[in-house]
Amino acid sequence: MAKAKTAFVCSECGGSSSKWQGQCPDCGAWNTMAEIRLEPARAAAAAPARAGYAGGAAGAPKVTPLTEVLGVQEVRRPTGIGEFDRVLGGGLVQGSVVLVGGDPGIGKSTLLLQTVAAVRGSQRSLYVSGEESLAQIANRAQRLGLPLEGIEGLAETCVERIAEQVAAHRPDLLVIDSIQTLWSELLTAAPGSVSQVRECAARLVRMAKESGTAVFLVGHVTKEGGIAGPRVLEHMVDAVLYFEGESGSRYRVLRAFKNRFGAVNELGVFAMGERGLKEVPNPSAIFLSSHGEPAPGSAIMVTREGTRPLLVEVQALVDASPLANPRRVALGLEQNRLAMLLAVLHRHGGVAAYDQDVFVNVVGGLRVQETAADLAVLLAVLSSFRNRPLSRKLVAFGEVGLSGELRPVPNGEERVREAATHGFERVVLPRGNAPKKKIGELEIIACDRLSEAIAAL
Repeated sequence: MAKAKTAFVCSECGGSSSKWQGQCPDCGAWNTMAEIRLEPARAAAAAPARAGYAGGAAGAPKVTPLTEVLGVQEVRRPTGIGEFDRVLGGGLVQGSVVLVGGDPGIGKSTLLLQTVAAVRGSQRSLYVSGEESLAQIANRAQRLGLPLEGIEGLAETCVERIAEQVAAHRPDLLVIDSIQTLWSELLTAAPGSVSQVRECAARLVRMAKESGTAVFLVGHVTKEGGIAGPRVLEHMVDAVLYFEGESGSRYRVLRAFKNRFGAVNELGVFAMGERGLKEVPNPSAIFLSSHGEPAPGSAIMVTREGTRPLLVEVQALVDASPLANPRRVALGLEQNRLAMLLAVLHRHGGVAAYDQDVFVNVVGGLRVQETAADLAVLLAVLSSFRNRPLSRKLVAFGEVGLSGELRPVPNGEERVREAATHGFERVVLPRGNAPKKKIGELEIIACDRLSEAIAAL
C-alpha cells in the first residue's frame, strides 16, 4: 500500500509546507509546524452511513425537516455514580465522546475505572490503557475494592488496532487512558504530538458516531492548566470535563466546561478516600466553616453552579501594608474584579483600603465565576477591616455595579430557598431578587445600593 502523503501546517496561521521547519515561513512563528495527513476527497455515496442522519440509498445523507426529528431524543444510560451523571447531564449518551482532563493524580483514571465497574452488569465496556499494564489496572481495581468480573482491558496504543478490537467486541462504553499516548500508522510523528493527537481523536470520534459506542478520553494537562494538544480537540468532542481541587485537599470537583447534552458549568463533588472517589451528597457542608463562634472576615454566599445552588464561605483578611503598592490576592475569584470591588467600596461605601493588603479566599478550593459573589466579598472585606464578625445565620449575594447599585442575579428565589433549607435566618440581596412570598422564617433585607446593605448590617 502506498504511503499516505503528509504536509506540515502552522497551528497559528494555517500556512503549509512540504517539510518541517522551525519557523513558519508565512507568519514567522516558532515551533508551530505540525505534521498532518493529506486525504483525497471521497464521494459522499461511498462514505459509510453516520448515526443521526436520515440516510437514503446506500446510506447517503439527505435533507430532512427538523419537525420530523423533533421527537427523537437521545437515550441516556446511568453510570451508577450520581455526581458523575449530574455533570454529564443525566447519564451517558449513545455515540457521545467525552474528554476528561485534570492534574496528575487528581482521580481521572480512578473515576473512569469505578464507572467501568459500576456499569459492568448493564453495559459492556472496554478499558484501553496506553500508560499502565493490565496487571497494574487489576491491582488498582483490587486496591479500590472493585470487582474484576465483567471488566475487560486492553493495553494498546495504536489507534488502528484499538479500532479492530472495538469492531470485534462492540462495547457500549470505551475508555481511552490517555489520548496523548495513542499513535496512528498513517503518520510518522511521535505519539503525543499535535498531529497524532488530532488524528487519533478524529478517528475515535468517527468510530463513536458510526458504532454508537460512548467514548471517554483522558487528557493530560499542560503547565498553564489546559488540556495538552490542539485546542481543536475540545471542539471535536461532545463534552469537556475538568477535575479541580487543591493538591492537599481530599475533595475533588468535576466541572463541565462544554456539554452538548447537558448544562455547562455543572458541578460534581467527590471525596478521595482509600476506596477511591465517593460522592458528596451535600456539597454545601464542605464549603462552610466549622469554627465554633463567628470570626471577622467571614461571609456566606449562595452561588449557583450549573443547575444546583451551593452555600459557600468567603473569607477575607485586611491588614495594614508596609509596601508602597498593597497586595491584592484572590483565591477562587478573579483578581481584577477584586480590585474593582475595592474601588467601589471606597467610592460608594466610604471605606478606604488603598493602604491595606487584601487577601480573599473561597473555602474548599472552589472557584466562583459568577458576579453574585460581589456583595459577599465586600461584606467579608468590611468585616475584617473593622474587626467585627457577621452573624453566622446571615447569607448575602448580589452583583455590585460601578455606581454602587446592587444588581439582581439569576435564580434569586432558588438561592433564598437553599439558604432557608440550611437554617439561615437573614438574607441580604438586591431588591430585584426579593421573593414575592415569605419563605419560612427568613428575614429578607432587600437593598438598592451598597451603602444601604452596609447600613442594614
